[in-house]
Amino acid sequence: MTEPITCVVLSTGLENFKDIRRALTAEDRVKLLAGGNDAEQLYEEIVRLKPDAAIIALGPNAETAVRFIEKLNAECPRTALISAAQDASPDLILKSLRAGAREFLRIPISAEELRTVLTRVSELATKQQVEPPKKKGRMVAVFSSKGGCGTSFIATNLAAATASKTVLVDLNLQAGDLPLFLGLEAKYSIADMVEKRQRLDEALINSLVTPHTTNLSLLAAPREADHADEIEPQHIYEVLQKLREHYDYVVLDPQHTFDSITLAALDQSDEIVLVVTLDIPAIRSTQRALEIFDRLGYPRKKVKIIVNRWSKQIDLDLRQVEKFLGEPVVGFVPSDYQTAVGSINLGTPLVQAEPTSKIALEIRRIAQQMSLGVAPIDESQQRRPFWASLLKKQSAQPNFNLPQMEKV
Repeated sequence: MTEPITCVVLSTGLENFKDIRRALTAEDRVKLLAGGNDAEQLYEEIVRLKPDAAIIALGPNAETAVRFIEKLNAECPRTALISAAQDASPDLILKSLRAGAREFLRIPISAEELRTVLTRVSELATKQQVEPPKKKGRMVAVFSSKGGCGTSFIATNLAAATASKTVLVDLNLQAGDLPLFLGLEAKYSIADMVEKRQRLDEALINSLVTPHTTNLSLLAAPREADHADEIEPQHIYEVLQKLREHYDYVVLDPQHTFDSITLAALDQSDEIVLVVTLDIPAIRSTQRALEIFDRLGYPRKKVKIIVNRWSKQIDLDLRQVEKFLGEPVVGFVPSDYQTAVGSINLGTPLVQAEPTSKIALEIRRIAQQMSLGVAPIDESQQRRPFWASLLKKQSAQPNFNLPQMEKV
């Protein structure tokens, strides 16, 4: 990039503003267009000037600055937003990145760190001059704050129901088992993608995921639990952003806790499928999850509640459940233990193994309701007996010597 890097600075603290301006002035390739402490005025200037970069000092009122970054990111996607702060916590840095900041600078600003950031901004501006905007696939998280509700089963089948390029991501970093649901042995995992995240392109991503069908691939959890110890929320954020550029749909299976990794995933998701079973502990857990979503600022329209293992014999009034949760239930996946566990043991999603079963049809209906682009049912699969498929699959696959899975 031969043109100077145009920049705008927002800082509520005079000393921080002086430090940022001093550092920028020392760089010949930077042209400071505007600066000040009035966020509303600077917002109008940034929208009008469309600078290459905007530096936002988080200051004492960090939450307001983060919301400002989020607003700017939506309005000016081609402006590189850079957050800056003194003694910022990892949580604050992550919040600014979630909001749309591309880089972070520590105050007082190091000349070397600033040069590195400016080089990245320059590279980005050059690419934007020649490249069309990158696509952004839809991200759906299948979540329950209580274990045993069948989120992995639902996530796998929702991903398999789509007719577009989809990646299923196992974010249960300590104990993920999605390869079993797809009958796969994953050579690489999300730990490998995190390690190579700075140079991810389509070829590298394709080499690190494990293909299941033409449309569906898996990004597995680490085989060894200690490989997950060095994975941070920011790493997950960066990897998921890259996946969205290369897939039409990214389906997430997070842990059942509100840890920082799970929050980094839920924050980015376009929809959250909240799975509940009709028992008192699961219903109360779902109510608490909705309260946490409210505190996190998630709009309720982002959350879709579905009941798993639904049966007419369950002695609970659904209307009372919906009233208790304050949200309607959009889907009812019927209870059929033998059929569901059979598909898991087969290593084939039920929407593929038995596409006309009641469970598969309801999952496809939920996917259609969410506009996930559902694949048509294969007529040959409809006529093929399920257990014939199972015997054929078992004879073709290596024996893992695993006991029958009881979790659906």
